[in-house]
Amino acid sequence: MSQRFQSYINGEWIAGNGSEPDENPSDLDRPVGEYGQADAVLAARAVEAAAAAWPKWSLSTPQQRADILDAVGSEILARKEELGRLLATEEGKTLPESIGEAARAGQIFKFFAGEALRIPGEKLASTRPGVDVEITREPVGVVGIIAPWNFPLAIPAWKIAPALAYGNTVVFKPAEIVPGCAWALAEILSRAGLPAGVFNMVIGAGRVVGAAMVEHPSLDALSFTGSVPTGNGLLRQAAARGLKIQLEMGGKNPLVVLADADLDKAVECAVNGAYFSTGQRCTASSRLIVENAVYDEFAARMRKRLAQIKVGNPLEAGIDIGPVASLAQLETDLSYIKAGHEDGGELLFGGERIEIATRGHFLEPTLFAAKPEHRIAREEIFGPVAALLRADDYEHALALANDTRFGLCAGIVTNSLKHATHFKRHAQAGMVMVNLPTAGVDPHVPFGGRKGSSYGPREQGRYAVEFYTTVKTAYTAA
Repeated sequence: MSQRFQSYINGEWIAGNGSEPDENPSDLDRPVGEYGQADAVLAARAVEAAAAAWPKWSLSTPQQRADILDAVGSEILARKEELGRLLATEEGKTLPESIGEAARAGQIFKFFAGEALRIPGEKLASTRPGVDVEITREPVGVVGIIAPWNFPLAIPAWKIAPALAYGNTVVFKPAEIVPGCAWALAEILSRAGLPAGVFNMVIGAGRVVGAAMVEHPSLDALSFTGSVPTGNGLLRQAAARGLKIQLEMGGKNPLVVLADADLDKAVECAVNGAYFSTGQRCTASSRLIVENAVYDEFAARMRKRLAQIKVGNPLEAGIDIGPVASLAQLETDLSYIKAGHEDGGELLFGGERIEIATRGHFLEPTLFAAKPEHRIAREEIFGPVAALLRADDYEHALALANDTRFGLCAGIVTNSLKHATHFKRHAQAGMVMVNLPTAGVDPHVPFGGRKGSSYGPREQGRYAVEFYTTVKTAYTAA
């Protein structure tokens, strides 16, 4: 064991209970480190520390907050290779993807450093003479943040940075399988000049730590990214006590390929969107909907391209896809591959575990020819498994694209301006990509979806102000 990762509460590092291994999914014989589990008592202590720090921090100057966030962003960018290596080792992304994620986290902190100086407001004329109206935004209070394991630096960054920028205090619960990345981010924040209690991190099981956070009367808002069942459960808890909540809960994203598309571009969009990051992205292109006229050709090109994909240790040069992040996720992926066979899907490529020199959770990129009613075409898998669906024409393809309870992202590959324009308007998704992979969103624009994918205001960009602030209207008589 190389390091013990601790929780951070009220300006102090807390060991937690017991000793849990931090697994390396590429080499199970060489764990990243170990961590102690926080419990409900520590979670409550973190919320109470944040509540005690909030009155003063909420009145801190925008410049103070901007300087702190800018310093955090600068350090992350300066250490992006080091942080990227930790991320690749702990979560399994390839090293270039991991370094890119670390850089994105740094850019997000710098963006919100600027937003701290640009908190919007309005001054309006009243309908009554001699009266002024001011509309201002104020922090909501203590914000709980529950983040997933698939983007262990970027997603916490785009929640923590705006929370702090707008004057809130934070209790951050990372996913248990990425405590090292969470600790690294918390360690940088701990040295950035934040008063004790403004930022807190508790590493522990969601059913214990997350539940204690949500139930605590001093928590004012909760931002969650994760599974649909957990998100729906949190929504019910939040509604029962009037907690402000923001949920991101995944997708079953379509990539439509029309007959007029550049098939080379279409294949690259599909491979990038469906399989990079081992398919462990909520924006992954898990449904490839191809117009009948080019379906067979597209399928043949996909098989050829997938045969070129190199799966292996993400720290090695030339690797395209690293391991599945955990044994539990690997078992989920394999169960869906089994379901694909049982439902009558045709396996076009992959479907098997891969053995390399080290013990790890490696899985071939997998492609099924499927029907819309198959489970692999309807349920989020969160792995390198995609379903290929046949469409009669554009209208049929659009109908298939929208035939899902999710609505996060949708893509289309076409040379038709008419169809691209129509798809952008009629795709039932929060984000639409034309001739691009569905995965990949800039840090300064809103992120989020419709239907079962999201609940509450958007994340990222200037739209983050909607969740992390509350609006006050003030009248003054001259």
